Amino acid sequence: MLLWTLLSVSLCASLCCDAVGHQFTGEEMAGIRQRIKSMFYHAYNSYLDNAFPYDELRPLTCDGQDTWGSFSLTLIDALDTLLVLGNQTEFQRVASLLQDTVDFDIDVNASVFETNIRVVGGLLSAHLLSSRAGLEVEPGWPCSGPLLRMAQDAARKLLPAFQTPSGMPYGTVNLLYGVSPTETPVTCTAGVGTFILEFTTLSRLTGDQVFENVARRALQALWNTRSDIGLVGNHINIQSQKWVAQDAGIGAGVDSYFEYLVKGAIMLQDEELLNMFHDYDRAIQNYTRFDDWYLWVQMHKGTVTMPVFQSLEAFWPGLQSLLGNLDSAQRTFQNYYSVWRQLGGLPEFYSIPQGYTVDKREGYPLRPELIESAMYLFRATGDHTYLQFGLDALESIERISKTPCGYASVKDLRDHMLDNRMESFFLAETVKYLFLLFDPAHFLHGGGEGEGDWEEGGEGGQCVLGAGGFIFNTEAHPLDPAALYCCSRHAHERQELRDILLNLSQPSENTGGQSQSPEQTESPPLDQSESIALKPGERKAAPLLSCPVQPFSARFAVLGQVFSDKT
Repeated sequence: MLLWTLLSVSLCASLCCDAVGHQFTGEEMAGIRQRIKSMFYHAYNSYLDNAFPYDELRPLTCDGQDTWGSFSLTLIDALDTLLVLGNQTEFQRVASLLQDTVDFDIDVNASVFETNIRVVGGLLSAHLLSSRAGLEVEPGWPCSGPLLRMAQDAARKLLPAFQTPSGMPYGTVNLLYGVSPTETPVTCTAGVGTFILEFTTLSRLTGDQVFENVARRALQALWNTRSDIGLVGNHINIQSQKWVAQDAGIGAGVDSYFEYLVKGAIMLQDEELLNMFHDYDRAIQNYTRFDDWYLWVQMHKGTVTMPVFQSLEAFWPGLQSLLGNLDSAQRTFQNYYSVWRQLGGLPEFYSIPQGYTVDKREGYPLRPELIESAMYLFRATGDHTYLQFGLDALESIERISKTPCGYASVKDLRDHMLDNRMESFFLAETVKYLFLLFDPAHFLHGGGEGEGDWEEGGEGGQCVLGAGGFIFNTEAHPLDPAALYCCSRHAHERQELRDILLNLSQPSENTGGQSQSPEQTESPPLDQSESIALKPGERKAAPLLSCPVQPFSARFAVLGQVFSDKT
């Protein structure tokens, strides 16, 4: 009966989407972009007028509330969206305002996961976009800068959560006092495996390896807990490393773990992360996929536990498109789109056998995931079905959620009753992905070809930045992989030069008068913790007389010997 229901719903979704044949003109897309900008500024200005400096706007009562840590969270989350929409002036004003007003030395219990993706991710993205936004950047940018230092300060407040025997972090940390002795050791899978993008970016930009190390150690620990059939559960005890909730799926509590394996592999060119995902994906396709829906199953047995679709699963078609699995991604998207057309949004839970919402899970908090997938799939296929969905989403949100003071979450999609909350991700993700869906030539897509579509950065302006290939974190904050390689390359070269000068300046201590070999003088490895890409102790000292390939202006001389590219 379940299989027949799945086939029926999928067939209806396919017919529905195949019926869409309108081809959007450039003029129509430009008009829709203007409507999206108006949506953004109605929400953004309502936050500034009624809620700042609180974290979030309450759009029904026109006031504010702190939710995730009292950081003026909506302002941090919306900062890079301002530049995406082309507003350099407001970006500059808000960047300065945040530096003057945000303080992380506060007695507040904060979600480690949410603070990372929203605050650290938002500040890193804004830092990497600073030059494009017209800010005066420091010499050596993007390897230094005030927003980068803010991101580093915020991330340091999260590090005590990672000080566990397993390396898996606690879910909550006090920003002033660290982890409470009474803090629960149970956290969700995504809360363990969603740090590799932001923390590695921090490490590569600043040279402080502690962030990347703890993120990789957490990933490795989580990888080691998968079941015999290759699945992970939903919640785990970080102390005992035992699974507390053994439901396996791609939705709430798990979603961004899989997302970061793929995006981490792309951004870091890390084959091992990609292999991890492929191993998971084989199990996911084998045990949880039923006719292009993804159900929840018991992680050890593979038996169905919840035949539901969760709105957070809607990121999956976009992720599949990054891997080239377009046929599967498009069919799954059609299933999800059919739910949107039925209800005017995606409920948190949708019963696939019943074809309707699940009791007490009927809400839609203006989540971005299906819009995100539409953006990726339109980029991959050029199919205007995804633009039609974007227009449907825009009109649904305008019709259902708009209030005099912003946009309200939908408490119940059955009667469109509203809730008094506008999550910060509405401005960070939902509006941003909508705008980018209708702007295929945007610089974040790498669509520009003229002057000003890339930037110089690094020491001496030797790095090309902003030329494309941006990776969005799970809060839609774009990160430029080129910046990571720019800063880490300079850090490596500076370390190599220090090693050479140190080796040449120190007299031999060998009583036989012979110089020690590089192996004998090698410094101990910086970190012995488990690593996914690098084995413990793999760091090697530079050969005594060597220099990386560099422009002539960056070559140097030691003891009168000039090193060339062929040395």
